[in-house]
Amino acid sequence: MSIRVLLADDHELFLEGLKELILKVSDIELVGQARDGLEALELTERMKPDVVVMDMTMPRLNGIHATHQIGENFPEVRVLVLSMHSDRELIVESLKAGARGYILKECASDELYKAIHAVMTGQYYLTPSVLPPLIEDYLRLLQVEENSSACPLSDRERDVLRLLVKGLNAKQIAARLDISKNTVDTHRRRIMDKVGCNSMAELTRYAIREGYLDLS
Repeated sequence: MSIRVLLADDHELFLEGLKELILKVSDIELVGQARDGLEALELTERMKPDVVVMDMTMPRLNGIHATHQIGENFPEVRVLVLSMHSDRELIVESLKAGARGYILKECASDELYKAIHAVMTGQYYLTPSVLPPLIEDYLRLLQVEENSSACPLSDRERDVLRLLVKGLNAKQIAARLDISKNTVDTHRRRIMDKVGCNSMAELTRYAIREGYLDLS
């Protein structure tokens, strides 16, 4: 039984090239071609593909939002991202949106076929070249968790952390806790050293993960 594939890309020449690659193999059937995210959703509903090969940067509705909506409305459909961007954050956002795979447009045709078959069988597939930065992130996260367990925050540091991630500046925190601004700055440096964070974005993620920030 052939794999029913829908292609979604706003570059006409690239889309035609993909079409030719798909038509070369006997166990993959091309059921449609979309030129933007909204058309990808419409064709997914109408054609019921097994796999949508999705570009990320398309007009009307980008690939991340289209992937998310496909996941919500058609959970049986797998999305394979085919992008020219190897940006780590874009890869992570794509996977969070529900994509089952991420490959680059520079990949060989054999890798495209391999990725389609992988996501069709419920596996995840990532182009090998995008793996190192993701692994580095994972190892850094493990280090942060190790540091946070080995160096627990004091009660005062927890108070400062909660106010920092709520957006208060050092002067406001000092007034709230009845301490000096210099003391707040010292606490902030110690907190970041203890938990292994280098920016407020990382510190906020840490606070959410450890339960210091109530998002309700």
